[in-house]
Amino acid sequence: MTETDIEISQNTPLLPIKQIAERIGLSATDIDPYGHTKAKIHLPVTVDRPTKQKLVLVTSINPTPAGEGKSTVTVGLGDALTRQGKRTIIALREPSLGPVMGLKGGATGGGHAQVVPMEDINLHFTGDMHALTEAHDTLAALIDNHIQQGNELNLDPRQIVWKRVLDINDRELRNIVVGLGGRTSGEPRQDGFDITVASELMAVLCLSKDLPDLKHRVNQILIGYTYDRQPVYVRDLKVGGAITLLLKDALMPNLVQTLEHTPAIIHGGPFANIAHGCNSILATHTAMQLADYTVTEAGFGADLGGEKFMDITVPALGKTPDAVVVVATVRALKYNGGVAKGDLTQENVAALLKGAPNLERHVRGMQRYGVPVIVAINRFSSDTDSEISALLAYIQELGVTGYVTTVWADGGAGAIDLADAVVEATEESSQFVPLYNNQDSLTEKMTKIVTEIYGGQGVELSAKASRQLRTFAQNGWDNLPVCMAKTQYSLSDDPKLLGAPTGFTIHVREFAPRLGAGFIVALTGNVLTMPGLPKHPAALDMDIDETGKITGLF
Repeated sequence: MTETDIEISQNTPLLPIKQIAERIGLSATDIDPYGHTKAKIHLPVTVDRPTKQKLVLVTSINPTPAGEGKSTVTVGLGDALTRQGKRTIIALREPSLGPVMGLKGGATGGGHAQVVPMEDINLHFTGDMHALTEAHDTLAALIDNHIQQGNELNLDPRQIVWKRVLDINDRELRNIVVGLGGRTSGEPRQDGFDITVASELMAVLCLSKDLPDLKHRVNQILIGYTYDRQPVYVRDLKVGGAITLLLKDALMPNLVQTLEHTPAIIHGGPFANIAHGCNSILATHTAMQLADYTVTEAGFGADLGGEKFMDITVPALGKTPDAVVVVATVRALKYNGGVAKGDLTQENVAALLKGAPNLERHVRGMQRYGVPVIVAINRFSSDTDSEISALLAYIQELGVTGYVTTVWADGGAGAIDLADAVVEATEESSQFVPLYNNQDSLTEKMTKIVTEIYGGQGVELSAKASRQLRTFAQNGWDNLPVCMAKTQYSLSDDPKLLGAPTGFTIHVREFAPRLGAGFIVALTGNVLTMPGLPKHPAALDMDIDETGKITGLF
């Protein structure tokens, strides 16, 4: 009987976190242990920089119900580089309880390519998500209290843009009314909840360079407008310091390990379909200070997390990827070729090749930035030799090289060829080419994303979105990057439009200014910032026995 991910994790001995820290030059005083297998890293890191500082970005095709295993390949690649004698650190996002308890699952890899302890990481970990939730909702309470206590700032309760958050999928909270119960219970108004990973504070945490930068960004957050439509910021409320101090420990990156004891830094967890989808720049920067090779990943497909890494994270990080790995699976490409989920284990080369243009679109999108691109085929046991051969030939026709990986079953040993290719690719000369300039209008930026990354023909704005653009221009916010909130299942804004569609238009219904994070979110299609639970949530399959042993967690 095949072991589950959690059984593999529980059956693999871990090294004390102090030993993992020592491997990358950190002493006992450089970390704050959380038990024996995880720790916070003190900042700034003051060790001597390694000689290489190579950065590898892992992204993928559009996710499907068949699964792509992007995190699994990321972890397996890191372990393979370690096996090849390369000083390597993996930098990943933190999982959200919403998908852990819902449908998507965790974010710790799978099989023999996992970061561990997977139970802790997927549940409460070191408390970062809770700190973000409490800080966000503290600000919400302070806003409502300000209105209750006289409203010196003249805030219009109908124009407050700061919602509340919860780190679980709860559709009941998307739209609510608060302040009922009379004069002593606040000002009645419409409100709502987003999931914590969609909070601007998450983006602020992930893009901050240090504690002063975090405080500056918190103060820049827009909370609403006055009755005469003037913007009001956290700095006007004079609570930036209070919100920042709630995040002081959450700002410190978290150190863990893989099953093969490769160091991993897990920090920050914005979703890529509703936020910018990359781990913190502090995690990536810290890894680059401590290792020759840093392997990081971006959320969902290259059209979402990959694009946002290039256009939002890279300018803040000050470092472009030396190589990009695009993960694909035979099963997912057959799904894009029209095969039903229940038939994906049956050989179908024709459907595979029909869906393969989805892979091409993502490869071309990443090549647009002028960096070397490699394709990793995450092989499943049901993939036939004919399907693998056909896919490798297709990838070769694209002018790139594909490598078959078997990291779920074999760990780092299943990605040795990929690791060698990545090392070689990072030595190639390349010239990073940004997709757009800050001087471009917001419409021009979105159009470039749609036409050059998605393969569509342009954007269409609702009447509300058009009015917002005029307001943004008046307030000087139109020189910021764009963060597209879009379905992850399609290159378009229609989740049912699979493959590599052309001629489509992206429909922007409204914008959300995230001035502390430093970008404008464009909400497209029917994408939601508070997901709901499925008919059969993963929580129904989880349990814990009298000894404290957890089961059913993937």
